Amino acid sequence: MASRSTPRTWFITGASSGFGAAFVQHALELGDNVVATARRQETIQALAEREPRRVLAVTLDVTRPGQADRAVQQALERFGHIDVLVNNAGYGVVGAVEETPEAELRAQMETNFFGAVAVMRAALPSMRAQRAGAIVNISSLGGQLSFAGFGAYSASKFALEGLSEALAQELAPFGIKVLIVEPGAFRTGFADSGALKTMPALAAYEDVVGGTRRFAQGMHGTQAGDPLKAARAVARALQAPETPLRLQLGRDAVDSVREHAQRMLRELAAWEAVAVDTSIAQA
Repeated sequence: MASRSTPRTWFITGASSGFGAAFVQHALELGDNVVATARRQETIQALAEREPRRVLAVTLDVTRPGQADRAVQQALERFGHIDVLVNNAGYGVVGAVEETPEAELRAQMETNFFGAVAVMRAALPSMRAQRAGAIVNISSLGGQLSFAGFGAYSASKFALEGLSEALAQELAPFGIKVLIVEPGAFRTGFADSGALKTMPALAAYEDVVGGTRRFAQGMHGTQAGDPLKAARAVARALQAPETPLRLQLGRDAVDSVREHAQRMLRELAAWEAVAVDTSIAQA
């Protein structure tokens, strides 16, 4: 990344609220420049007007072909470089897999996965040329493990994490870090009615998914996590000599990921003999 004597440039998707707005605020606290993007420019224009020298507001719908390329070009024309790319734009879907129409599943992937990929591909040529920078992909606790009712959302985040893990290895020779962020429940707009889509319910799944629906619909404004503290934690991880590949945020995320990993290790041990007894027999 650029020297701290020189302001860095943060390119942030979904910057109008939640984690995106928190990253904007923290970047400005650090004295850096910000390219704040959102689907509707009016949601971020006031910020650019308050900080006209340090903030560029850009319209970006990550699902629209060509918009990511144009947004990145505007960023480079204004500030000359992108040092930290934060892929934050996204939304959630609640419903059993059978309850989720194919069109909804594809739309979830288009935003949370392919949208992030489009922004990364647009920014990478300039970041490779400067041989420095960081890509922060906002995943979720649901990108490491899944729950009944969150299959579509987790699928999009699992995909993003798989791509990010390979990308981290591909970009290391160019001095570019990749950080996967796995937040638990934070007080963002994620659980608001506009950001969390609920699929039509089938009575057959009430016992296994009904609780998930009620939890998702009732958690808005009650989450324990502070988005600004999350942004500060991410910035701290990026400045570390050895930035982790994954950073869980929140006690719920840390505990759940630990339990999930331990459960996987127990299952691996229990079935190891069966798993390894699959080689072609030697004559």
